[in-house]
Amino acid sequence: MDKFKGMTDEELAMEYVRGSNKAFDVLLSRTQGKLFSYILFVVHDQELANDIFQETFVKAISKLHQHKYTTSGKFSAWLMRIAHNVIMDWYRDQKNMNIVEPAEGNDLSNLKSGDVLDMNIENQFVNDQVMKDVERMMNMLPPSQREVVYMRYYQELSFKEIAETTGVSINTSLGRMRYALINMRRMAKKHHVALQLETL
Repeated sequence: MDKFKGMTDEELAMEYVRGSNKAFDVLLSRTQGKLFSYILFVVHDQELANDIFQETFVKAISKLHQHKYTTSGKFSAWLMRIAHNVIMDWYRDQKNMNIVEPAEGNDLSNLKSGDVLDMNIENQFVNDQVMKDVERMMNMLPPSQREVVYMRYYQELSFKEIAETTGVSINTSLGRMRYALINMRRMAKKHHVALQLETL
């Protein structure tokens, strides 16, 4: 078991494909916490999150056995892409598509620099109270906006990585973040919350 602990996630995945169940056990223990947190944050339902988590791993196992994973990319990012697809499938099945999307061909190139300052990759929330207010407002966002905010601020992914994980263009990822910030500012104003994001 010790030899597996020294391996990367990608190496463990390939060891599992070659027949090592112990390698998969180590891989699961490494990735399950982060993956489940992401799923639960997006769907807001413990039971549903459990179902999606299990389905994600079933699909991942199936794809591994079909040799649909290569070590050219991060295993955790590959796993999150599968989870994202399972979540979106569930929303489609439930016809619960209350997701506000940017319009087709959404072009952010005409935004003033002030509009995009809050999307700067170095943004940090300035204190714990603001963070709590932000979390409360994030919970009221549509799932696709909540997802991009979570990936950006909690998992510290770049917009390129977010776009790759969710299967959309970088502009769409930026658009979702912009709509999320607009919605959160609107909520902050309505509830008289001082929403301050520090821009470096």
